[in-house]
This record gives sequence, C-alpha cells and structure tokens, in this order.
Amino acid sequence: MKIWYQSFVDYENASTYWDRLRPYLDDVSQPGTTFHVEGITPFDSYAHPLVEFRCAREMIVNAIRAEREGFDAFIVGHFQDSGLYEARAAVDIPVIALGEATMLWACQMGQRIGAVTINPRFIPGHLHQIEKYGLSKRVTNMEAMTFEPGQVLAAFGDAAKTEAVRAEFDRQAMPMIKAGVDVLIPGGGLPMLLFSQVDNHNVGGAPVLNGIPIIVKMAEMAVELKRLTGQSVSRTGDFSKVPEAVIEEFLAHPKGL
Repeated sequence: MKIWYQSFVDYENASTYWDRLRPYLDDVSQPGTTFHVEGITPFDSYAHPLVEFRCAREMIVNAIRAEREGFDAFIVGHFQDSGLYEARAAVDIPVIALGEATMLWACQMGQRIGAVTINPRFIPGHLHQIEKYGLSKRVTNMEAMTFEPGQVLAAFGDAAKTEAVRAEFDRQAMPMIKAGVDVLIPGGGLPMLLFSQVDNHNVGGAPVLNGIPIIVKMAEMAVELKRLTGQSVSRTGDFSKVPEAVIEEFLAHPKGL
C-alpha cells in the first residue's frame, strides 16, 4: 500500500528530522508499505493557532492530491491534527491523525492520560482537541515544556540538546504521575521521534507513547479493513462528503493576497 505522510515541517529546515523519519517509517511498517513524506513551507515554526490554520489548508489540499494520485491512505503527522475533519470530508481514502490516534490508543493502555506539549501556547488547541474527541474524562492532565518547534528540531543529532528536551519532559511529567496519570503522551511528532530511540520509555512506571508507529499501524489497518468491508468514515455529521464542485472551488482559491 502507498501512504502519504504529511509533516508540518519541511526538509529545508528540518533535514535531520526527515533523515531520521523516513527510515523509521520503513522500520515500523509492514512489508510492501511505501511512504511519500511531504512537508509544509514555511514550516510550523511558531506555536500559534493562526499558523495551524495556514498549515491546515495546505494539508487538506495535499490530502485531496494524495487521493487523486492513487495513495491508499493519508497520515497527518502533526499532533494538533489541524484540518483533520475537513480532510476526511473531502476524500474517501482513510485519513489518520497523530493526536487522535495516539490518544485513542492511550485509552487502551491506562485509565488516566497526561500530555506534555512543546510550548504553553499549544495547550488551548490541545484542550479543544480533547473535548472534540470526547476524551476529557480520559486525557485529564496537560502540561507544557517551553520550547519552540525549531528548538526541538535542533536537538536531532545533538546528544546534549536531546537530553535537555528529555529532562524537561520528565520534569513536567512527574507531577502528573504523582497525581495519578497512567500514560504519558509527548505532544508532537518531533519529541516522539526524538524519544523513539528509548526502548520501553517510561516516567515513574507510566509509558511514554510514541505515536508514529501507532498512526502507521492504524493507517495500514484502515486500508486493510476498507478492502475487506468496503466501509469508510460516516458520511453523516462531521464527515459529510463535500460536493466535487466545492472541492474544486477550494483548490482554486488563492492561498494569500
């Protein structure tokens, strides 16, 4: 199967991340699965909802492009899942997103889940996500490190910076463990991949989830189940299919002034 992996950073500014991500996707996927990794330029370098909105539009365009180019599934490799529902309403191939998939899997690993995001400015968006997914009684705690995405990118290939990110994650996570959290989620694909080299990563006995293998396996499963059953997402409510004319209008509209 062919899967489009949509990153919210680009190769020009995140080559060390991409150079680790590409072989990692191959390592965690089943034989016969291939990936096209696509970035967004300018990349998601500043934690703010306006940046998320801009990136979401490009992600939706690329989901439509992926379906038209014959891809079997589309992965949103960005924890904020910006544009997820709109993309699902625009295409018939499975659209699997890092934040949603990781939180849902975490519910099978523990009762109370805590997340540590990269920057405090991401917290309001994550809280909206949790509410939208109906998980406010399960994802009970949210803390933040104090990095910009570019600072986490700079840790790839730098052992001292990697350790600084891990130590800050642990420092933010420990109070949540003491408060009763069972499972921990790094709020972003960047820290997930950064921590992927740690086998059985945990803080105080609570597993720290790497959502990248989770979204790969969920995408593969979604493709296989669609082949077996013919079923895709519901076409009522949030994922009602957009008419083709509206999709063409969306694609034709200029991106800026």
